[in-house]
Amino acid sequence: MLYAMCFLMFTIGLLCAVIKKNMVKIIIGLAIMEYAVNLFLIMLGYRFGGIAPIIDKTCLSPDGNLSGQFIAASVDPLPQALVLTSIVIGLGTLALMVSICIRTYEKYGTFDITKIRRLQG
Repeated sequence: MLYAMCFLMFTIGLLCAVIKKNMVKIIIGLAIMEYAVNLFLIMLGYRFGGIAPIIDKTCLSPDGNLSGQFIAASVDPLPQALVLTSIVIGLGTLALMVSICIRTYEKYGTFDITKIRRLQG
């Protein structure tokens, strides 16, 4: 059910990015798609009743290796790291898109992409 919600959220963002003519609404659609992908990756690494993958002395077996119980009960940290990186990259690209929108508005006086195409000549 939650995966279907992620797909629905991604589809809404995709439709917003493809159908809308306003540049700001296109950026919002792209941001919604990014959030849907991040949520999907976090849900892939989720484990019900899981524990944080932080290793201390209680996680080790008597022979000094990680105990199998700790490995089976801990959450996968890789999707969390990927999503954290994705958030940082997404913030940078969002700032770039907003700055391009501002410069385009200063030059053409509109956010409508159809009017901007006509103004080019």
